[in-house]
Amino acid sequence: MTDAAAYTLAVPPLFAALAPARDVLIAGAGGGFDVYAGLPLALALWQAGKRVHLASFSFSELELLGRQVWVDEHVAAIRPDTLSPDWYFPEAHLARWLAGRDLPPTVYAFPPLGVQPLREAYRHLVDRLDLDAIVLVDGGTDILLRGDESGLGTPVEDITSLAAVAGLDVPIRLVSSLGFGIDAHDGVNHVEVLENLAALDREGGYLGALSIPGSSREAVLYREAVAQAQAATPHRPSIVQGQIAAATGACGDVRFSRRTGHGDLFVNPLMAIYFSVDLPRLAARCLYLDRIENTIGRRQVVTRIEAFRDELRATRVPRAYPH
Repeated sequence: MTDAAAYTLAVPPLFAALAPARDVLIAGAGGGFDVYAGLPLALALWQAGKRVHLASFSFSELELLGRQVWVDEHVAAIRPDTLSPDWYFPEAHLARWLAGRDLPPTVYAFPPLGVQPLREAYRHLVDRLDLDAIVLVDGGTDILLRGDESGLGTPVEDITSLAAVAGLDVPIRLVSSLGFGIDAHDGVNHVEVLENLAALDREGGYLGALSIPGSSREAVLYREAVAQAQAATPHRPSIVQGQIAAATGACGDVRFSRRTGHGDLFVNPLMAIYFSVDLPRLAARCLYLDRIENTIGRRQVVTRIEAFRDELRATRVPRAYPH
């Protein structure tokens, strides 16, 4: 676990926690384009001289890929020249963008799995890449929920990733959430998110909030990567990453995709802030992590979360943000 007593205001705790690391895996916890939420952090760490690797809990049809792509039973190494019949392929779009920027262009991808095989997939990368740090990134905030909230958003992939990495023997394990407020569309009450962060802070597990300045190199390149991905997937661009990218300099009902329809968006600078926590302490607070521990497939995770929620006597009473 991280040593919260070592943190000061002068150095962002997220970077203080990663300072001893040499080889860092930044992995999208929630599937799809979540790995893009880790790109600003990866860019900063590359600039600092770290060896950074990217991974994604994929929503793409990885089973359509050729055998040469698979480096382990449940780990595909997606490179700029990797082709697939599946038009939805965020990992390949990111690999091509990275190559165009002379950055390490491999994005590792995991198929939809339960906790046990996903942990083995991560364990393969730990050994293959000699990892001493893993950062799970979530585009949104539902990974920060413990289970008794009024709504859990879309927790299946996030919590599967959390459980898988919680069981690994890696010195530094963190979670960073980017996109505060976005999950309101999926029923998440963000006062409850703030309550959870406060509880983690009391326990020494909160690594603070870190804004991505809109004029920074990280923000400029992130917006470029998101724009390229949107152009490559015009029928299903990422609403989450689109809002985060827009939030690095905009506020209000910003229109960046026809997928958002005619609803009122509230893009704002809070969406461009990393909220980071110690992964083992976050996992220890999840009320149903033990229920999904022995799962093999994604469907098992779904049914066990549903069963847990059905058995809850009461959920927390949601409150409106008062300011």
